Amino acid sequence: MKFLAAVFLILIALSAIFGQDEQSPIVVKDIKYKDWSLKSVRDFTDVNLRDLLKNKKLVAVVYFAPWCHNWQYDAPILERFYEKYKANGFEIVAIGEYGLVDEMNANLKTFKITFPIVFESQTKSDVYSTLHNTYRRSTGDTREWGSPYYVFIDPRSVSKNGEVLLTRTSVINGEMLEAEGERFIRQKLRLPPQESKLISKSKKDPGVCDPNKPSELIKPKDKP
Repeated sequence: MKFLAAVFLILIALSAIFGQDEQSPIVVKDIKYKDWSLKSVRDFTDVNLRDLLKNKKLVAVVYFAPWCHNWQYDAPILERFYEKYKANGFEIVAIGEYGLVDEMNANLKTFKITFPIVFESQTKSDVYSTLHNTYRRSTGDTREWGSPYYVFIDPRSVSKNGEVLLTRTSVINGEMLEAEGERFIRQKLRLPPQESKLISKSKKDPGVCDPNKPSELIKPKDKP
């Protein structure tokens, strides 16, 4: 009996350490994704999605909460991809949720982000009423906050008219798997495949998005 109790406690501990990772694969889902115009966190000018799609081969829309450490882990990865592939027609636009614009601007400085960032909401109480929540729930995301959440847009498949841009596309219901993300980006940009050279991460508890917990940026290495 004592042995079984010990095993049970070990399983609980392992679940706490490894079961909270929010990394998720790229999957194709039905989603009625609409055009939007939102304010930039940098200068409050209007940013329109259709305008961002012009002359691009792939656009990644990533929703995030600025206090979320899962987003804070992905942010520098995205900046590296942006710098590496923007000349090839890759665009990233991040949409801030559930945090103040000042917090979003702090992310810009901390992670040296140069891609566009706009915002949809600024309070945690909006978590169930945003378009972000509608979209991610429709693609099977069951997390409490859904940060980060990705929608990939191929401008060649976008409707030329109307509010709805597309009805099916690739999404990530969680953090990006870095190696898979780069393979996907290169494929969509029609670049030859390359071998990813990623540094393995320590398997420290990555946690889940919780505004009451401190950030933990160390993540386990990519899942197969």
